[in-house]
Amino acid sequence: ELTEQISDIPGVEWIRLHYAYPAHFPTDLFRVMRERDNVCNYMDIALQHINDNILERMQRHVTKKETCHLIEQFRKEVPGIHLRTTFMVGYPGETEDDFEELKEFVRCMRFDRMGAFTYSEEEGTYAANNHTNSVSQEIKQKRLDELMKIQQNISLELNAAKVGKQMKVIIDRIEGDYYIGRTEFDSPEVDPEVLIKCSERLTIGNFYPIEIIDADDFDLFAKII
Repeated sequence: ELTEQISDIPGVEWIRLHYAYPAHFPTDLFRVMRERDNVCNYMDIALQHINDNILERMQRHVTKKETCHLIEQFRKEVPGIHLRTTFMVGYPGETEDDFEELKEFVRCMRFDRMGAFTYSEEEGTYAANNHTNSVSQEIKQKRLDELMKIQQNISLELNAAKVGKQMKVIIDRIEGDYYIGRTEFDSPEVDPEVLIKCSERLTIGNFYPIEIIDADDFDLFAKII
């Protein structure tokens, strides 16, 4: 209901939803995202892990089966949805088998955007009070590097598939010889950017139609159309 009310405000071009929690997700948002042109086909939903034992230790109140079903619903109900998620590696008790399960999940789900970080014990948190930090920093970093390498390859393939497609971008700034923009599928600072040669004058903060002409594993290159 709140998203619909914001969508009705004149002049609101894009509404991008962040920090959704997978447990008890409000699936009525699917309809809103389908029906409202200014609600971006983008969802940031932090999954943290996929192994049921680790999810329980994290007190995430969601299972692997429920998570997979939610992702399937998203992709069925909201055509063109871009999913961003975040995972934690090295949580207390995470075994090699648990981590292998997470890697396979990332390979299969092919998230459009993904971040990851290593577990760090914070005084006063549930994890620090209830679990022993049993995974060494060396192993945590190794797992992080492995997971991000998988996503890097996925990102390159997904970006390459966008070459030739037309989209709308908002121009954020100028860096060197390029205007830096974002599509509706890109959040500031964490997601890919669209680089456009400064061959014509563009206005920061304005929207422009573009065509993707090249891609790498993180950014897209485009021209104004």
